[in-house]
Amino acid sequence: MPKPVIITCAPTGGIHTPTMSPHLPITPDEIAQASVEAAEAGAAIIHLHARDPETGRPDPRPELFKQFLPRIAAECDAVVNISTGGGLGMSREDRLRAAVAASPEMASLNVGSLNFGIFPMQEKYQEWKHDWEPEFLESTRDLVFKNTFADLEHIVKELGGTHGTKFEFECYDLGHLYNLAWLVEQGWVRPPFFVQMVFGVLGGVGADLDNLVHMHTVADKLFGDDYEWSVLAAGRHQMSFATQAAMLGGNLRVGLEDSLYIGPGALAPSNAAQVTKIRTIVEGLGHTVATPAEARDRLGLKGADHVAF
Repeated sequence: MPKPVIITCAPTGGIHTPTMSPHLPITPDEIAQASVEAAEAGAAIIHLHARDPETGRPDPRPELFKQFLPRIAAECDAVVNISTGGGLGMSREDRLRAAVAASPEMASLNVGSLNFGIFPMQEKYQEWKHDWEPEFLESTRDLVFKNTFADLEHIVKELGGTHGTKFEFECYDLGHLYNLAWLVEQGWVRPPFFVQMVFGVLGGVGADLDNLVHMHTVADKLFGDDYEWSVLAAGRHQMSFATQAAMLGGNLRVGLEDSLYIGPGALAPSNAAQVTKIRTIVEGLGHTVATPAEARDRLGLKGADHVAF
């Protein structure tokens, strides 16, 4: 029998802006509510960013995370996963602040530098809720999302070594799998590894199913039985790639960080709606959905009683 599918939900992220959807969670209350609803719908892991509650801009301040982390922990059993990607243009130190303060069970880690182009999205909008939005998008025309080997070493030693946090290793291209293999060779991270393959971001690997199959094949060669793999795809590719991952025996991620839509031309009314849709598809394929306890066991997590919130 195939293993239950681990669903991760990323409720808000640091890419989309408030103008793009009225359903994008912005305030701590909205992020908390969206996270709990997604967990109730079937997400075993919640991947979290914070935003300035006044402007909606990605914000690394730990005090904002502390406004929603305890509520999420109190109202559901989902694994809390704090982003170290933060927002495009943030320093490494800013990106780490919340995770270091919270000492979560999981944190995301982007396993390589890349051009990260979200500037084409500004072409869809003529009016903006906030002045920072078009400037933020345009800035990515000349931006490298920096994740050097020094950055990777620092983060895995700080969070993994000091805090016992495990990682969602975000791989936007084939070379990122080899970067992760290098970290493993140094003895800085230990199995089981959670590899999140990311498709469809301008600057990373394209959203082509052949790429998914190839990356899965290479990851199998590099990590064998020591890893769990998951897939996320940006925008309109979200559900089709998530479905394909489940069909191939992998796990998946949805959420408004990755796509604002529930179907062609239809904005998703909530994160829970996306989780419910993919859960229905997964169960229709004859698979089951993993509980948070099953995810903790398979990923070797330290447990919700060993966090700082």
